[in-house]
Amino acid sequence: MGELEVTHWSVIRRVRAGEIEARAEFARTYGPVVRAFLLARWRGTSLVSEVEDAAQDVFVDLLRPNGAVERADSTLPGGFRAYLYGVVRNVARRVEERRARRREVNVDSSFPPPEPANREEPVSHAFDRAWARSLLRQAAALQRERAAAAGPEALRRVELLQLRFARDMPIREIAALWGEDPARLHRMYAQAREEFKDAVRAVAEELEPGLSTEAACRRLLEHLG
Repeated sequence: MGELEVTHWSVIRRVRAGEIEARAEFARTYGPVVRAFLLARWRGTSLVSEVEDAAQDVFVDLLRPNGAVERADSTLPGGFRAYLYGVVRNVARRVEERRARRREVNVDSSFPPPEPANREEPVSHAFDRAWARSLLRQAAALQRERAAAAGPEALRRVELLQLRFARDMPIREIAALWGEDPARLHRMYAQAREEFKDAVRAVAEELEPGLSTEAACRRLLEHLG
């Protein structure tokens, strides 16, 4: 797997080439984003029972021959994020219209539909939060892929970053666990953070062309904060 193969447009190229594993990878990557949108849009309504079926419909639309993935254009404003948002929204509208025709629910044809008063966040915020988490997962995968190519020291830095963030371990505790000099680990940690930031930049740049590293990190903090 070559550089940036874990990022979206590379996966799309593999999907278009007919790779079965690429289709599964695509669904694993963006399934949580699709479901977050649908759950937020239909929370508090009987349509929430349709989330899984609607998510499947989204991926049918995306991955079928001559489907949405085939038509995706990396040069369009907003990149793949905006494109995926549009595809999911269209499927949601279709489900709502089908239910309305069966007189099971009443839906407004405008978007977004009327939301319950106790809705904690707009639908778009739920989508953006799930998108940010997806981007972080892709960046972490890219950092590890790069580290595996670079050697044991680079992999050690990835492990250090995971202990610091995933397990919330202070550097001094990691140093004691590893039998390392804390000052050296602080330097490794700083380098690992820069490597992760560069991975975020690479993923964000491919997914949303023209988005700077600073803008990508700021957006992540906004959505995940």
